[in-house]
Amino acid sequence: MAKELAFVVINPYPIRKSRTGGIIARYLVRTDLKLVGARVIGASSALANAYADYLSTYDPSDPETCTLLSNYVRRAYTPDEDTGRPHRSMLLLFEGEDAVRKIYEVTGSIRQRWCSGQTVRDTYGDMVRDPKTNHVEYFEPAVLVGPSTKTVGEMLNIWLKHLPSDAGIVRGALDVPGGEDVQQTLVMLKPDNWRQPSLRAGNIMDLVSSTGLRIVGVKKFAMSVAQAEEFYGPVRESLKSVFKRFGADRAAQALSREFGFPVDAAPLASLCDYLAPLFAEREFENIVEFMTGRRPSNCLPEERTCPGTEECLAIVYEGIDAVNKIRDILGATDPLKARPGSIRREFGTNIMVNAAHASDSAENARREMRILDVMHDPHFEALIHAYYA
Repeated sequence: MAKELAFVVINPYPIRKSRTGGIIARYLVRTDLKLVGARVIGASSALANAYADYLSTYDPSDPETCTLLSNYVRRAYTPDEDTGRPHRSMLLLFEGEDAVRKIYEVTGSIRQRWCSGQTVRDTYGDMVRDPKTNHVEYFEPAVLVGPSTKTVGEMLNIWLKHLPSDAGIVRGALDVPGGEDVQQTLVMLKPDNWRQPSLRAGNIMDLVSSTGLRIVGVKKFAMSVAQAEEFYGPVRESLKSVFKRFGADRAAQALSREFGFPVDAAPLASLCDYLAPLFAEREFENIVEFMTGRRPSNCLPEERTCPGTEECLAIVYEGIDAVNKIRDILGATDPLKARPGSIRREFGTNIMVNAAHASDSAENARREMRILDVMHDPHFEALIHAYYA
């Protein structure tokens, strides 16, 4: 069976309620599909109206669903009438065999026939009818999906037209606080979260949501060697300093074991000055290989700027004191030293394979977002073109 491209749009309400991670986790483990794209959308009136108009007639066999979804999108996605500030939604792309059917089945009916948590809408959506008139009094479908490859293609092409203006890092969203104390910071979910279908990525996002910060940008990508070298470039000097702190003691211990008599560490300091750059280069190559799947010293010049073989997810969070809040919930770089309940303690393995990276300052966040170009994602648009244009 050939691969298909399906989509899920997480609606503004579950994003405001920080249900994003749980919803993503459900699709990852229940469909066995690959998450290949993710963008935060601040829908304009033009996008909201175009999508609502399409939904009003997309399924002639079920006019009630068409009306409910069309009215919902017009109400929930149109920017605030008084301020013009947009609402945040998130458009996800999933790729794999029979992707459209799998996504549709895991999503479930808007009518919630089971009400047992079996589907995404059973868990995160709601529909309340007046028991006397059967009129729908409250409706929150949680996510929007397409029921067939035809409708998925038509829906994605509507979104595609508005991605250049409405997607990226959404600024001034209605539910995101403003002010001088507000910061943006970057979290990057590392390759160890994506090597097999799991709850890891979604659970990490849920833990980060406990900070009260808002997701304003997201990008699924494969880091190139050139990006990794620039991104982690400052680590080289710190690796040299780290080696000098422990190198002499380790060398003295090794020599003592080898020769059978105590060796003083002090005279070995000059040796560590020579070895520190070699240690730093080796560890730096290990980091780049872990993040990209390619070792820089074995990488051909033409491969340096090509996407690597490992997957990452960049997430931009915004809010008051965002940098410190994120670093606190992530915990110490070494998972063994991180506090219980922190992300790295729960999901990390060692100092390098520690689940997530977080910017250590607002200035570095801007630098890292520039390197990863979180604002733009031509690959996302190219995927839609490849399947449905």
